[in-house]
Amino acid sequence: MEFNCPGCQKPLAVEGQHAHCESCQRDFSLEARCPECHKPLQVLKACGAVDYFCQNGHGLISRKRVEWTPVGH
Repeated sequence: MEFNCPGCQKPLAVEGQHAHCESCQRDFSLEARCPECHKPLQVLKACGAVDYFCQNGHGLISRKRVEWTPVGH
């Protein structure tokens, strides 16, 4: 996954669920969002599996369809 900084549009360095902009020196978290309504997804973790659920009527969302968005701290 490649992301650009919401502030300066330079590429972010991504590590796990976190990203950093070398240009702005800002840190971001990567938030899972619904591809239909673009609202944050509920993350469900059980027995080592991770699932994503949209509380806005779109139900379970496949990991392949999750829209990841950088969110500033």
